[in-house]
Amino acid sequence: MERRLEKLRKRMEEEGVKAFLVSHPINRRYISGFTGSAGWVVVTADAQAVVTDFRYVEQVKEQSPNFRLVEHKGNPLATVVEECRRLGVQTLAFEENHLTYAQAAKLKEAAGEIALEPTNGLVEQIRQIKDEEELRILRRAVQIADDAFAAVLKELQPGKKETEIALRLEILMREMGATSSSFDIIVASGPRSAMPHGVASDRVMQRGDLVTLDFGALYQGYCSDITRTVMLGQPNEKQREIYEIVLDAQKRAVAAIRPGITGKEEDAVARDLIREQGYGDAFGHSTGHGLGMEVHEAPGLSSKSDTVLEPGMVVTVEPGIYLPDVGGVRIEDDVLVTPKGHEVLTQSPKDMIIID
Repeated sequence: MERRLEKLRKRMEEEGVKAFLVSHPINRRYISGFTGSAGWVVVTADAQAVVTDFRYVEQVKEQSPNFRLVEHKGNPLATVVEECRRLGVQTLAFEENHLTYAQAAKLKEAAGEIALEPTNGLVEQIRQIKDEEELRILRRAVQIADDAFAAVLKELQPGKKETEIALRLEILMREMGATSSSFDIIVASGPRSAMPHGVASDRVMQRGDLVTLDFGALYQGYCSDITRTVMLGQPNEKQREIYEIVLDAQKRAVAAIRPGITGKEEDAVARDLIREQGYGDAFGHSTGHGLGMEVHEAPGLSSKSDTVLEPGMVVTVEPGIYLPDVGGVRIEDDVLVTPKGHEVLTQSPKDMIIID
């Protein structure tokens, strides 16, 4: 945590922020180590505190030993302001994207003479670069997803409901040590595979279906995210065509990952190939996104992203083609940006898997 605090304080100094209120639960955990469901973190140039209620007093002592513990008795934001006054804070920056309207109003009411200043992305920017401990955890989260995929393939067959397979993936990942899935598991078969976010339904899978499985493991606070599309029975010509196009685009996009490339340049590698093959309109989402404590975080790999990739970033690469009358194909890997290029963390096979 000390290293993370150092990075945050450096960012605060660069942005002219004297005192900072962390309200987003993920950012709070990242900075303080505190995993409870209720709490606020105040950071200044030479002090740091966690404000929480009686339920988490002992937990804060255990998880955040280098933070001053401040217990509130009912109004946490009033207590936050009291702590700020004790620290001599004159201007308090807060996370504008994570504070609700009601919370902002209460903070303003309590602040009195303390000026409030909205900020955006102070912690999120730091989180983009993973340290060795974070990468160790992420590798395990990815391995759990890979292993769960290998296991569930033995159960994937016509006659099974999408929800059955989603449940099995959840159970398998938890049995392997995951806290839970990192998001609502997508199992989309047949015509539903043309829905990029087709969360598992009661549809019974049939022979001739493309089946997209998009899932990940939440492990020790970090997320993995993998997508594979498999075929139940022999593919027809169109199904095989779009699969091979997506696979080619995905492999080329992965190969292009390196320090110095921008998000929009990376997105173009996959998008241009799919467009050249006549399916540009069938690829409507971005090529990828950052991965870490949240399943979608910075940096983005999209046509609008000027972010330059740096060593230590972990991103997904997941182009797709979605045709309502045919089905959809998406293939996704988790990729670490390294000083010399990249490392593909996901190891599940990507050539078309045919369950016949």
